[in-house]
Amino acid sequence: MNNLSQEGLADWAGPILQGALTTLEIAVLAYAIGLALGLVGASARLSPWAPIRGLATLYSTAVRAVPELLLIILLYYAGSQALTAVTNAMGFSGQVAINGFVTAVGVLAFVQGAYMTEVLRGAILAIPRGQLEAADAFGFSAWARFRRIVVPAMLPNALPGMSNLWLILIKDTALISVIGYSELFFTIQQAAASTRAHFLFYAAAGVIYLAMTLSSTALFARLERYLRRGQPTTEET
Repeated sequence: MNNLSQEGLADWAGPILQGALTTLEIAVLAYAIGLALGLVGASARLSPWAPIRGLATLYSTAVRAVPELLLIILLYYAGSQALTAVTNAMGFSGQVAINGFVTAVGVLAFVQGAYMTEVLRGAILAIPRGQLEAADAFGFSAWARFRRIVVPAMLPNALPGMSNLWLILIKDTALISVIGYSELFFTIQQAAASTRAHFLFYAAAGVIYLAMTLSSTALFARLERYLRRGQPTTEET
């Protein structure tokens, strides 16, 4: 590594670190909102009422069929134009712009919710029917049954899928760079363009994303072991 590359890396170390933190902020918020949407969506998919099931199915199917990049561009540009038109029609003048951070969290959470819906629905369907019938026989309320029976039985089955969605989400945050928001990948692009040390900075980006995903995988593996404590292992069965 020559002196110019070393100086460039030192100059950009702070912005790159800030970009990495911004990436994690976007991912954590989007994942939390997506998890909430997934719980609602899974409950709706399993609803006894056909119209609710139909709406939930339409949501999960349509959103999973559309590229995230298209949704980001639509919300950021078309959404801003639509909001401007609405506010102008209400008598307010000026342009309304949707913030890049809001766009990132909103779109990624919306997409995560669709995938999470199917992951959680499958995990709920894997719960032995007898456990739910026993809860009903003991007079559990819907909330008590969900909290004491459904969630503990669902999570071990759902966690592998939830882990995969988190890893995908971390990588999908790079899509936000198309609207010029300063997350990790956009910052790396700026650093590489300004210093012309493309290999250095893109390799650094790969190392940072790898560190994020490997540490996340280790945390999910530890959480899965905790949730499956007391359950028979594959060797025992």
